[in-house]
Amino acid sequence: MKRLRFVFVLLAAACTSALNAAPKEQAIEFANGLGSAVLYTPRGSKARSGVIVIHEWWGLNDYARGRARQLAEEGYAAIAVDMYGHGKVASHPEDATAFMQAALAEPEKMNARFNAAKAELLKLKKVEQVFAIGYCFGGAVVLNQARMGNDLAGVASFHGSLGTEQPAEKGAIKAKVLVATGGADPMVPPKQVGDFVTEMGQAGARLELLSFPGVLHSFTNPGATAKGKETGLPVAYDAAADKASWNALLRFLKDG
Repeated sequence: MKRLRFVFVLLAAACTSALNAAPKEQAIEFANGLGSAVLYTPRGSKARSGVIVIHEWWGLNDYARGRARQLAEEGYAAIAVDMYGHGKVASHPEDATAFMQAALAEPEKMNARFNAAKAELLKLKKVEQVFAIGYCFGGAVVLNQARMGNDLAGVASFHGSLGTEQPAEKGAIKAKVLVATGGADPMVPPKQVGDFVTEMGQAGARLELLSFPGVLHSFTNPGATAKGKETGLPVAYDAAADKASWNALLRFLKDG
């Protein structure tokens, strides 16, 4: 009986510890009707840095929120931002394209949402630097913030578009840059990658580039393979590339 009681106490302690370790989740409404976000903060310790998380072209769905939650579990304050506004989330590519194009047509509003998220992170005690990461559409967003000289510690793009009509000027990029891309991604072809590397070199940016041979678009999203079969899009999950790029991100954040 004593042994059973001891085992029960251990299990209860483990469950309590796991519960305490779960990140705190807080809904955020930006001022001036800019939209919303979800803030995740680690429990029991002060966040080392803040991370802005920008979603894929589908919108702010469970995948993007899950990535922000993962970062909070690693000790970072992470805010997942709705860059489309009004909670728009697509399940069909046509809707995703329409939402994305509408957002891109209002760059000032996108910049305002991004900077509102940054301000929320900097309100937190001990958060002195902010990173930004993005997936697909979000990857392009964070790279463009870096190009514009936004004062960020670093930006990381995962299977995001690397092209731009406004290349970064020399010395403009303050953030260090991490890019993870699939070597077989038709949406980010080799020429686009090469042009991006040239652009970053001419701008004097600190770039780390990871290219995974044979890997398609959306390789970090476990739901991508099923989505590709459903829609005919050239997307697929790749567990090895997902793990490698995530570990690279954690090193990138830790190095500051």
